[in-house]
Amino acid sequence: MSSKQPEQSPPPPLPRAPAGWASRALDALEKAGNRLPDPALLFVVLAAVVVVLSAALAPLQFAEIDPRTKQPIQVQSQLSGKAITEFLSAMVPTFTGFHPLGVVLVALLGVGIAEHSGFINAGLKKLLAITPRALLTPMLILVAIVSHTAADAGYVLVIPLGAVIFQAAGRHPLAGIAAAFAGVSGGFSANFIPSSLDPLLQGLTQAGAGILDPERAVNPLCNWFFCSASSLLVMGLGWFITDRVIEPRLARTPVDAAPEPEQEPQRMAALTPREARALWLGLGALLACVASLVAASAPASSPLRAPSGELTASAAPLMRAIVPLIFLFFLVPGLVYGYASGAFKSHRDVIGGMSKTMSTMAYYLVMAFFAAQFIYLFNKSNLGALLALKGAGALKAMALPSTVTIVGAILLTAAVNLLIGSASAKWALLAPILVPMLMSLGISPELTQAAYRVGDSTTNIITPLMVYFPLVVVFCQKYVKSTGIGTLVALMVPYSLTFLTAWSLFLLVYWQLGLPLGLDAPYVYP
Repeated sequence: MSSKQPEQSPPPPLPRAPAGWASRALDALEKAGNRLPDPALLFVVLAAVVVVLSAALAPLQFAEIDPRTKQPIQVQSQLSGKAITEFLSAMVPTFTGFHPLGVVLVALLGVGIAEHSGFINAGLKKLLAITPRALLTPMLILVAIVSHTAADAGYVLVIPLGAVIFQAAGRHPLAGIAAAFAGVSGGFSANFIPSSLDPLLQGLTQAGAGILDPERAVNPLCNWFFCSASSLLVMGLGWFITDRVIEPRLARTPVDAAPEPEQEPQRMAALTPREARALWLGLGALLACVASLVAASAPASSPLRAPSGELTASAAPLMRAIVPLIFLFFLVPGLVYGYASGAFKSHRDVIGGMSKTMSTMAYYLVMAFFAAQFIYLFNKSNLGALLALKGAGALKAMALPSTVTIVGAILLTAAVNLLIGSASAKWALLAPILVPMLMSLGISPELTQAAYRVGDSTTNIITPLMVYFPLVVVFCQKYVKSTGIGTLVALMVPYSLTFLTAWSLFLLVYWQLGLPLGLDAPYVYP
């Protein structure tokens, strides 16, 4: 009797998207977005706009007080001789210091080895054997949400793996990217596990509250319960949108990019005995790495802890070492699997795998260069800060009821988020205005911070100015060569609008029910 397992039957075809108004609107948005210049050139155009606009606004005086300097905000012209000289002299360090660049390249070196050796695909085969096809979406979104604990790991790890998992299950890879992107970025503040973002935002909220009440203390985990409950909301909404809206629409989009050799359809064949043994050895090596990290971080005197003794504080060496740890946690099991399975014969195969991974990042490097220069000019000009302060001032002048003001704070944050991607940079601008303003209306700093977190998350996925957006476009182009900015924006708009609406309503209902926001987190002030 042959031991060969029968071939898996192909999955049923996906239903075609209905030709409704929503589908037509997304098609129009995609076409319009894809008519924009190449993302690299788009950043060049935007940089030129910033330079010209900053020169035009620099002579003007503004009444808004910059909370960072305590002085009236001033637009800085980027067309002056001094500014041009500084821009040129800083061009190289601006590029090499571009935050996502190091994160992406270092993490992908390790991931590339794990993928080139076959370790990731072998693990996916086992995973798909025990996970029903219908539950892949919520599983992927849940993993994406949890990835927030590891800083930016989700962008470079979970999103590309989402495509691989969906394609391996016979589903559209772009749907996997969209679901993972929605969980990683659209649900950025939803998480069961506290992360370095919690104390980072709390410090700024504390400073804002101190303007009105110097004795007012804010707990770093003041939004923990709300963020945990929000995880279920984001997972459920993302599951519905992916399976009912995005994937049916993608049925019209063929996967036309040439797959990598290790991604050919035969990857779903059963593991050979040697591959199965190599997989268990690789997983054992991964568990050994995790055990070593736990043992090293467990002691109260561990050098991985912050001076305060916390592991998840932004100053903790563990949090700063997340990307190197990702590199090692994929490199080690990838090497073990590669040599045990026979995929690696010598060190040259290992170096070849790393080189192959880096070669796929050439286009991203081009985009990253121009994106870094644009962000430098935008930050230096103070245009983003001016827009944020103008919006906050307008919200204050409206003197709306408390519930409407909270919604206004969410919408303001969501709008500012389209221009300023950094969560801490936005909150550094908005907290000194929104927190004391809402305190004067009887709204606690903790509730204001929760509103900020909703707005900060939901529009991440539709702005090309978000630093990881070009990288996600590159991931999509590995499967659909014609993917452009419009394609990705059209994919993510349903998530963004749904998250913004439903999450805002969820916060209001959560508030009305009096459910605890987190630790030491009242709704009212004082």
